[in-house]
Amino acid sequence: MAENSFDIVIVGGGPGGYVTAIRAAQLGVKTALVERAHLGGICLNWGCIPTKALLRSAEVYRNAQSGSDYGLNIKEIGFDIKVIIERSRGVAKQLSRGVGHLLGKNKVTVFDGHGRLAGSGKIAVENDGKNVAELTAKHIILATGARARALPGLEPDGNRIWTYKEAMVPTELPKSLLVVGSGAIGIEFASFYHTFGVDVTVVEVLPRVLPVEDEEISAFAHKAFKKQGLKVITSAVVTSLKKGKTDITASIEKDGETTQLTVDRVIMAVGIVGNVEDIGLEKTKVKVDKTHVVINEWCETGEPGVYAIGDLAGPPWLAHKASHEGIMCVEKIAGVEGVHPLDTRRIPGCTYCHPQVASVGLTEAAAKEMGYDVRIGRFPFLGNGKAIALGEPEGLVKTVFDSKTGELLGAHMVGAEVTELIQGYAVGMTLESTEAELMETVFPHPTLSEMMHESVLDAYGRVIHF
Repeated sequence: MAENSFDIVIVGGGPGGYVTAIRAAQLGVKTALVERAHLGGICLNWGCIPTKALLRSAEVYRNAQSGSDYGLNIKEIGFDIKVIIERSRGVAKQLSRGVGHLLGKNKVTVFDGHGRLAGSGKIAVENDGKNVAELTAKHIILATGARARALPGLEPDGNRIWTYKEAMVPTELPKSLLVVGSGAIGIEFASFYHTFGVDVTVVEVLPRVLPVEDEEISAFAHKAFKKQGLKVITSAVVTSLKKGKTDITASIEKDGETTQLTVDRVIMAVGIVGNVEDIGLEKTKVKVDKTHVVINEWCETGEPGVYAIGDLAGPPWLAHKASHEGIMCVEKIAGVEGVHPLDTRRIPGCTYCHPQVASVGLTEAAAKEMGYDVRIGRFPFLGNGKAIALGEPEGLVKTVFDSKTGELLGAHMVGAEVTELIQGYAVGMTLESTEAELMETVFPHPTLSEMMHESVLDAYGRVIHF
């Protein structure tokens, strides 16, 4: 059994852990990373990356079906779900290998196994039930991530009731599907399966789909989903799931009435819980609240020398939040000048359904609740030449400003490629831009980004093309 001493040990090799390890090594810190399954974590292997590969296949298929709209004569359009899945898994495998290469390049020592706290400044690493290493470090960063939440009585069985993991690797497409939850994960899977002809119904307990998004954007997306034929039931609860020989029947309660829906498969997408079990927290001062580790602005827990980042440490549950949080954490530990806490309001969020949804900052409602007197700008895709040329005229860009200072408080989008556009507003918020700088910025023509400019202009009564 190996015994090793490091400056920093990171438990978990997802987008929080491996990025943190690389940055620590760049700073000259002797670093170890402990990972029990796959480098790259859930995001790279079973989340962000492979789902985007699946959704890309859906996008290409959808575009091919619309070929005649572009003057293209495409015959015999079909698909092979096995090949679609193989491509997705291949993308994930390629990137996972890449993470291993990057860690080696930066001289990060990687331990294959399950890590848990084993006393002050100590980590025990176990693999296949055997202790393989005892690590010591002045600083230990927990980045163990999260897993799908299971609701009592609606627990996934990996057969007819799926989590995101089973939904990514179907051996064949079901004819009908119920998706429970309309957040990013639920809506992305609903969009994927619906594109390939599955009869999809989404049930959301809250009054609207994509409930964390701006209400206006949420309503626009809901209307688009309905137009596509995607069924969405809001303000409803799935109270039970009864398995048959070849199908499953859901009891759905809405407005005091219960209806039955029989489908081939169910995807549970009702949030996540932090992986706080079996990592040695019991005899420490680390506090856990609703399955997530409590931290301060520097990612410090209640236990000296122990930190937590990413999904383990609470919302927003986003890979890029975990990466940035980890970098901030190790730079603070290493004494890098100019490090400041992460402002979660400036973290963009993206949903890769059709149409795409993206946002950063405060919604209109949240800004008003915080006491801001707001100015709102809007610009529709229908007024943008590039959107029309692409054949994507349905969408909306919305901006929220503080009317007193001109500060950009938030930006919200729905439509083609908005997941790529949102970063422009994120940079603007980081630079503390006001409407003046945004209006004076020259946007290239013809691009979708011009809609961002027009939305800002609209907030101040200066919109040009609508």
